[in-house]
Amino acid sequence: MSRFSFEVEAKDTRSKARLGKMVTPHGVVNTPVFMPVGSKGAVKTLSPQDLKEIGVEMILSNTYHLYLRPGHKLIEKAGGLHSFMGWEGPILTDSGGYQVFSLSRLRKVTDEGVEFQSIIDGSRHFFTPEFALEVQQALGADIIMVLDECPSYEGGRKAWEEATRRTFIWAERSKKVPLRGEEVVFGIVQGGMDEKLRRESASQIASLDFPGYGIGGLSVGEPREITFQMVEASVSVLPPEKPRYLMGVGDPVGMVEAIARGVDMFDSALPTRIARGGTVFTSEGKLNIRNSRYKEDFSPLDENCDCYACSNFTRSYLRHLYLSNEVLALRLLTWHNLYFVTALFQKIRESIRRGKFEEIRREVAEVYQENLGEKMYNLRGG
Repeated sequence: MSRFSFEVEAKDTRSKARLGKMVTPHGVVNTPVFMPVGSKGAVKTLSPQDLKEIGVEMILSNTYHLYLRPGHKLIEKAGGLHSFMGWEGPILTDSGGYQVFSLSRLRKVTDEGVEFQSIIDGSRHFFTPEFALEVQQALGADIIMVLDECPSYEGGRKAWEEATRRTFIWAERSKKVPLRGEEVVFGIVQGGMDEKLRRESASQIASLDFPGYGIGGLSVGEPREITFQMVEASVSVLPPEKPRYLMGVGDPVGMVEAIARGVDMFDSALPTRIARGGTVFTSEGKLNIRNSRYKEDFSPLDENCDCYACSNFTRSYLRHLYLSNEVLALRLLTWHNLYFVTALFQKIRESIRRGKFEEIRREVAEVYQENLGEKMYNLRGG
């Protein structure tokens, strides 16, 4: 029997933003929450202790990557993913569906499951809905996801309809899989870029009474306004007493706008990936440390940030480290970005509690307004 529960503690009066508390076997998670991506059992450049100091409450790991290397059976022998990677907090594992379906030339899909080719050695593997849950149960995550079919933005209505149909069939089969630990299984909404299909998929998946729901198949190259329309269509049907998880969105504007539409959970590799490319989020917008203007800039990355990197190092020094290919640069920039996002979510939660969410929403939109018209791309790898 799982110790999982979710409670909505407060709601914003001018949007659908809500404050909640999610109880898992490995701790309490305050929502809205952002989950850093540790695809292969590690958030790149950071240790579990770093994540704890930053204030991270929950992380995501990837079933596809861990299945291929080192293998779910090895991780199970090690005592599960928490023990294997030394992380004591809650973990969510995705089913690997997005990774499989993004490799269109390396897989074959039927109603029975999906056959795919390993990106490591070319070997062939077959995932059924049942086996996807078996692998995740061996990993020992707190929240595990059903196998779903993620269609492309360009696929069109026929592909979206087929993915909606198959995702529901797989979800029905997943509900019949016995759970052997304290984990819970979340369903996933598909439906492509069609509002009617989105509502249909949400209604079908909700009828199976999962403890929570992922909103999948978005941030796959569609215009941002379509992303938000599909989120609204999905949320409008999902039960209000259960958590909603928008998969693969991690930019400030995208997350804040999704929170305004009733989303509780997020994951993305965006903050960590752009940090390794030299770009950080700040209270004044994005900053790329490679820029020559920072050569003699002895101020912190962000004057309004008290993270370890901003409290101890200058832009000039961080630029020097980065251009010198010092690993410390990647570590410090990643630390800052995750601290920035974690602090932003703390502010968002407090703003909902105090009835001030619209102030944060306007502030983020103004600072990151150059992102408002961009297309959305899903970053699910570490």
